[in-house]
Amino acid sequence: MEITVTGRHVEVPARFHRHAEEKLAKVPQLDPRVVRCDVVVTHEPNPRRAKEAYRIEVTCRAKRSVIRAEAAADEEYAALDLVMAKLGERLRRQHDRRRVHRGHARPTSVAEATADLGLLEVMPDLSDNADEAPAALGQDPDCPVQLREKVHQSAPMNVDEALREMELVGHDFYLYQDKETGRPSLVYRRRGWSYGVIHLDVTEEVAQDDEATA
Repeated sequence: MEITVTGRHVEVPARFHRHAEEKLAKVPQLDPRVVRCDVVVTHEPNPRRAKEAYRIEVTCRAKRSVIRAEAAADEEYAALDLVMAKLGERLRRQHDRRRVHRGHARPTSVAEATADLGLLEVMPDLSDNADEAPAALGQDPDCPVQLREKVHQSAPMNVDEALREMELVGHDFYLYQDKETGRPSLVYRRRGWSYGVIHLDVTEEVAQDDEATA
């Protein structure tokens, strides 16, 4: 697996370069399809952002897929630990869900089988859209409730493809249009390593009731 480490507004020491390579060397144990990992270290000199002075982005490239994670901390080694935790969680979940299991029976998961590899413990996900400006609910300036609105483009897909996209973006749910039925659907994480799917069936009767109420 090829590993590249580059810096933006900062020179990456050889020691950190070796440390990052040692961390990323465990990636193929979770996903053997990964052929390249790109690490970008960015330094923010602004003293007001000292707690996020170092931001690290890791992009793993495999056949027909890209897995990405990003984290920031006050120094580069701490930021690397955070981003590796996020990356490890996403790789494990993607590898684990390649077979969607319905019901109670399931084989040993990749997470359980690789628990002793020590790829770092799971850390809470940091939103990639934290800087998006929220809007007041209903556009009421006096309303204390804030509503974040986002529109994304997507082609119709099946549940396997939706789960894959959810893991790649690192979210707990993913909204999509079912390829076979055309219904709006949503996949989501449940406890442990199981998943759920919700299909929205908008009937003509419901639509008429909505129009009458309006």
